[in-house]
Amino acid sequence: MREDGSYAISDKVPLGKAITYSIQHLMAFVGGGAIVPALIMGLDPALAVFCTGLGTIIYLLCTRNKVPSYFGVSFSFIGPMAVVTAVDGISGALCGIVSVGIVFCIVAGIVKIAGTGWIDKVLPPVVAGCIIVVIGVGLSSVAIGDVMATDASGNFDLLGCGIGLITFLVAVACSSFFKGIFKMIPVLVGIVVGYIVSIPFGLVDFTPIQEAAWIGLPNITTPTFSLNGILVIAPIALVVIVEHIGHLLTVTSVTGEQCNDKLASSLLGNGLGTMASGFLGGPALTSIAENIGVMGLSKCYSTRVFWWTAGFALIIGGFCPKLAMLFYSIPSPVLGGVSLMLFGLIAGNGLSLMVEAKVDFTSNRNLMIVASTLIVGVGMMTTSTSIPVGSFSVPGLLLASILAIVLNLVLPREECAEN
Repeated sequence: MREDGSYAISDKVPLGKAITYSIQHLMAFVGGGAIVPALIMGLDPALAVFCTGLGTIIYLLCTRNKVPSYFGVSFSFIGPMAVVTAVDGISGALCGIVSVGIVFCIVAGIVKIAGTGWIDKVLPPVVAGCIIVVIGVGLSSVAIGDVMATDASGNFDLLGCGIGLITFLVAVACSSFFKGIFKMIPVLVGIVVGYIVSIPFGLVDFTPIQEAAWIGLPNITTPTFSLNGILVIAPIALVVIVEHIGHLLTVTSVTGEQCNDKLASSLLGNGLGTMASGFLGGPALTSIAENIGVMGLSKCYSTRVFWWTAGFALIIGGFCPKLAMLFYSIPSPVLGGVSLMLFGLIAGNGLSLMVEAKVDFTSNRNLMIVASTLIVGVGMMTTSTSIPVGSFSVPGLLLASILAIVLNLVLPREECAEN
């Protein structure tokens, strides 16, 4: 343990704390980071949870326990999956998922040969900071949607908003005013309180929990070869790779430890995890922003915690339907309440990165990079806008990242700023 009470990446966390931290991570991602996108894509949500655990274990092995990250389901493949499934069925779409993993592995090999020295030139603090801010603020619409969603009649959901606000305030209070274990697990405390408050208002349905079996197995579907699946789904890997790099930059900023030089092994772990998931009938995997936010709140960066989280995901998703249903029953406003804080923390880390690097905002060059990147990225992500290019769609994060990198490379450096 560090002097400030935080746990470094390689630190051993006491068993009781490790289990508590891991449950907090599990609750943070299981709804929006696994169940919802899996259901939308027509995949078994229990298997999706199982695959996130398996993919995370593969990732931790590839990175030799030196990069703390948890892997959930990527939303980027919802559209392409629907297109391929309509033509070649879910098994054909799974072929595309496997091909995504192969693309990741190929890019990992290229990075291994080229090295990571280019990161500092292509992604200096002003660029990396902007991308991190876009990731955090861009996801705000997801959290706001969960908290302030309209009901079936299209009316503003005052009850959901109230519960989301309670969850948010409890988590903030634990992080700001409490000491000891409650200060370290504000997300878990917030979710538990929000869940309990939701029960008397009928927002928690216990019927699926009661009817579910204690022991069971997920539905495994094997992929079949589909050229259409490869051509439509594989290119989306480029989008997720950009997201992956952005998350790795965020992990480096949050933990205060150098993780960028592990990019090759990080991409390889993501690729092999996605391939394994696709072969079992699961979704494409990507690092989850919610869990990076949880790390920032708890100040626990130890990869050992993610081993426990992955182990619980394997058990819940693969062998215990009753526990899976318990997690599925967490109301959306509760998840949205903690997400408000987690996504805000990610954006705050991006700003902190630029402040610590002493980015000169009196420089017109830096202002143009920041202004262009934030407006394009946040605007497109919060409005779910993308640019169609054939069967491929360019999302806001990818376009904002390209814009920031290009502007950084082509805009002239001001002499006074350099001095």
